[in-house]
Amino acid sequence: MTALLIGIGLVILAVYLVLPVSWSPQWWNSVLEFLKGGIPLGALMIGLLAIFIGITDIKDQIEAKKEEKKSKGSSSEEKEKTE
Repeated sequence: MTALLIGIGLVILAVYLVLPVSWSPQWWNSVLEFLKGGIPLGALMIGLLAIFIGITDIKDQIEAKKEEKKSKGSSSEEKEKTE
């Protein structure tokens, strides 16, 4: 319940701060400037994260192929031993 009340209060505060009326601080232009600067940084961070995930995925695929070859090799050796 407390989280709900705090959330509602913060939403009301955020709307008040950007309202284009004389009795509010009128921060809308500042918010837009912040977003303009934040979008390239956000895109950079997401891009770098995607690159790291892609590299890790490729490494995992290579490792899985190596393990698969090992397991096929060991299973064929076991079959030869039992025969």
